[in-house]
Amino acid sequence: MAAGTPLPSADGSPPPLSDPFETLGLAPVFELDPATLERRHRELSRALHPDRYAGRPSSERQQALGRAIEVNEAFRTLRDPVRRAEALLVRHGRAVAETGGVPADPSLLMQVMERREALGDARRAKDVAAVRGLSRAVREREQRVLAEMAKAFVQLPPDFTRIEPLLGELRYHHRFLEEALAIEDELDAKPA
Repeated sequence: MAAGTPLPSADGSPPPLSDPFETLGLAPVFELDPATLERRHRELSRALHPDRYAGRPSSERQQALGRAIEVNEAFRTLRDPVRRAEALLVRHGRAVAETGGVPADPSLLMQVMERREALGDARRAKDVAAVRGLSRAVREREQRVLAEMAKAFVQLPPDFTRIEPLLGELRYHHRFLEEALAIEDELDAKPA
């Protein structure tokens, strides 16, 4: 990859074409007000709506469409705390790839392994209540990680030695919750 080429996000999505904070005209902070983010996205989406460009030349319509795509991608990026943290790290010239970064704490890896085993056991037992209990516990831990990460980003300069392992932990939690939700859906769909 050429020097200066943005790396894809850890979730495999392509890198943003531009800085998502700049695209939406928002301050580059980790703790974004969800209502402000939503409102700004809605304002820009309305301004770039294809109906507003119906009678305009093709080049203007294409430009508005491209800008609308950027706005939507910036919104998706900033709405997701993992991707928002990655965008902030990129702004500070930090790598955001999952591999090759700060190694995960062994105790965290043990907890992740134990939770995944418990999730597999709950799935095999068709125990939706156990799946939901595991999800609840992970969501609670995720909230604590988000609070710690917000504190680390507020420091000047940001505490990257704290942010990077927290980001790794947050990624584990996101994957676990996605898997747990899929299992819940699967178990809810099957008659008991």
